Order: sequence, then C-alpha cells, then structure tokens
Amino acid sequence: MRQTGHVSSALHSQAAIDRARAALEADEGAAVGAHVAAVTEDECAVAHYFEADLPAYRGWQWCAVLAASPGGEMTVSETALLPGPGALTAPEFVPWDRRVQAGDLAPGDLLPPAVDDPRIEPGYLLTGDPEADEVAGEIGVNLERVMTRLGREEAAARWFDSDFGPEAEMARGTRFHCGDCAFYLPLAGMLGAAFGVCGNEYAADGRVVHAHYGCGAHSSTAPPSGAGSPAYEPYDDGAVESHELVHPVALTAVDEIELGVPQDALRSV
Repeated sequence: MRQTGHVSSALHSQAAIDRARAALEADEGAAVGAHVAAVTEDECAVAHYFEADLPAYRGWQWCAVLAASPGGEMTVSETALLPGPGALTAPEFVPWDRRVQAGDLAPGDLLPPAVDDPRIEPGYLLTGDPEADEVAGEIGVNLERVMTRLGREEAAARWFDSDFGPEAEMARGTRFHCGDCAFYLPLAGMLGAAFGVCGNEYAADGRVVHAHYGCGAHSSTAPPSGAGSPAYEPYDDGAVESHELVHPVALTAVDEIELGVPQDALRSV
C-alpha cells in the first residue's frame, strides 16, 4: 500500500506536472497554458489537464496521462486535446440517411431507400413462364417492390394530419366534403377508401386530400344570387343625388351697405 501511495504521490508532484507539460509541447507543438487539474485514473495513472488557448477551441484543455509502477520510471502514456466543462463542441453525428428531411430532394439528387426499409417489400417475382409474366404485367402486379402495410399506414397518417386533412382550417370552414365532389379522384387500392387527388385547378389541384377535407370550390357550390358579388349587393349610383358646390364670395363694403347686413355677420354664417 505504501508503494502504491508513493506512486500516486509522485504522479501528482510538480515534477509530474512539468513532465506532462513538456510532453504536450513536444507532441502537440502548441503553447500549453496553466495547469487545471490532476485526475487519478487508477493506482498507477494520473491525467493532467492544462488550459488550451486555441482559435475555435474555446473551453478545451490539453491532457497528458502519466503512468508509473512501484519502483519504475514515470512515463507518458498519451496526450490529447479534450473538451472541458462548457467547451464549444460539435453536435452529435447523425448519419446522412437520418438527416434527410421531406422537401430536401432536389433535381438530379439520388435518394435510395434504406436497406431493409420497413415501408417496402418484394412484389412480383418473375416466374420464367412468359405467359404468366405477361399476364402479371397486364394487370399491374409485376412490380419488383411494393409498399408494405406499415408504409401505407404511415403515409395515411401524414396525409390525415396535413393541410389537406379533415381537421385542416379550410375543411372546418365549409360544409362540403371532397368525397362527393366531382373533382375528387379516388386513389387505387386500400388508401382509396379515405384519400384521393383534387383535380380542381382553383382548389387543392394535384394534392392528395382526405375524403372529409373540403373547400368552397366544391362542384356543388351554388352560384351567388343577383348580379353583384357573393358578399355585397350591387351598387346603384342612380340613387345618389349630385349638387353643385357653391363657394362663398367675400363681401365688399358696398355689398354690406346694399344688403344692410354687417359683413362680419355674413362671414360667420
């Protein structure tokens, strides 16, 4: 125990600090600041930390790990630049396939599906029988991959919560529903029970809409009554009478005498 304690004491000494500083200056080739701390790694190793005044590495520290055995010479195990408390560090690395978001795809970009993507599964596999494969192509089931039930359910959840779902502000502002609109084009397959594409160029044209989404451009919307706009009655300018505006004329002293009325009184009228 006394030998172990002697080793630990030696690794915390000023000589150990000087040895760690010299190793950092030799290995890293940079100026080493004040000694910050000494952290015991185990019975025979101590890590010494120093301030690092480097551009773009605010709060980082130089570290040198010293090791020794009872009766052995002190050696430097490793040196490194490490972030200290409150250091400015890079965010956690996120693989590219998890960084890509909806809307990031640009013209010319390639975005293959992930390996074992749970949204897709193998479709029709060619049998080698020309007649069978030809029939499969005619009825449209000869796709190499198709969406799984999970993929379809995830798509339906996104569309339901989108700006063209049944809870959207536009849908809440009308009594009409897309499901009975002439411009509504139902999707094929399982999703066709609740979703379709709007074919009205003045509405959600080309968008996938829920059957209970709706807007004022429904095919059953009645035209406004009368010749005016739907919100206001026609403006009848014949009901307005026009009068010529006569400006008062300043009276002279002669006018005042002829009328028998003081000029100031006329001006005040």
